[in-house]
Amino acid sequence: MTIKIGLKCTECGDINYTTTKNSKTNTEKFEAKKYCPRLKKHTVHKEVKLKS
Repeated sequence: MTIKIGLKCTECGDINYTTTKNSKTNTEKFEAKKYCPRLKKHTVHKEVKLKS
């Protein structure tokens, strides 16, 4: 079962990226270090649910 997720910046709170993940095989929250255009630097982005 593939679901859409958003990646939210932990520092500014913007959802800058969207992706998909398999909720059956990946049960833990996704976290990655990505570029935040508002802060103009790389920050940690965490998974949030998107409205479908």
